Amino acid sequence: MPNRRRFLGQTLSASAFLTVPGVFADELVRTPAQTEGPFYPPKLPLDTDNDLILINDATTPAVGEITYLSGRILDPRGNPIRNAVVEIWQCDANGAYLHPRSDNYSQRDSQFQGFGRFTTGSTGEYLFRTIKPVAYPGRTPHIHFKIHKDHKPLLTTQCYIKGHPGNQRDGIYRSIRDDAQRASVTVDFAPIPDSRIGELAARFDIVLSLTPEL
Repeated sequence: MPNRRRFLGQTLSASAFLTVPGVFADELVRTPAQTEGPFYPPKLPLDTDNDLILINDATTPAVGEITYLSGRILDPRGNPIRNAVVEIWQCDANGAYLHPRSDNYSQRDSQFQGFGRFTTGSTGEYLFRTIKPVAYPGRTPHIHFKIHKDHKPLLTTQCYIKGHPGNQRDGIYRSIRDDAQRASVTVDFAPIPDSRIGELAARFDIVLSLTPEL
């Protein structure tokens, strides 16, 4: 297992995709808004950091395929958004959310944080350590995202696993009519080379439809 403190404190500069603001303005695809759904935690956990597989100083990790989920928050012109708060929440490996009305809540993995936050720096980069999402009745695997800045909501959306057979049966995924926008939320969860424990990496850049104050 990677050292928790090293993970939480590591710099993101190595993974930042350096972009000259505005250069790709005509090529950016706006990330589509998606429903928040009914399972945003009604009470946030005490630990809301960006490592969802370990709670506080616990030594027992959550069950699931460990995934490093990263990306950047960009405005429509390709400028990175700093000081944006990125929230994610998802079900655990048993299909249960951090919500008492969630299906299978009685079987919830108590080691899985279920919710995390990250505030972007000058590159607009975010990073979470979580698990690869799993399906539950009625939904294909997905991770929820909410972006806000200065207490103003900017976007709520979801990301999905590229190539998962459940995507085409999922009404929320199929509600994205534009092919390019649908592709923009469909993410490759790829094995990390030489990882001894089978970790994955996923990249999800989020392009806002409006330009917040930078």
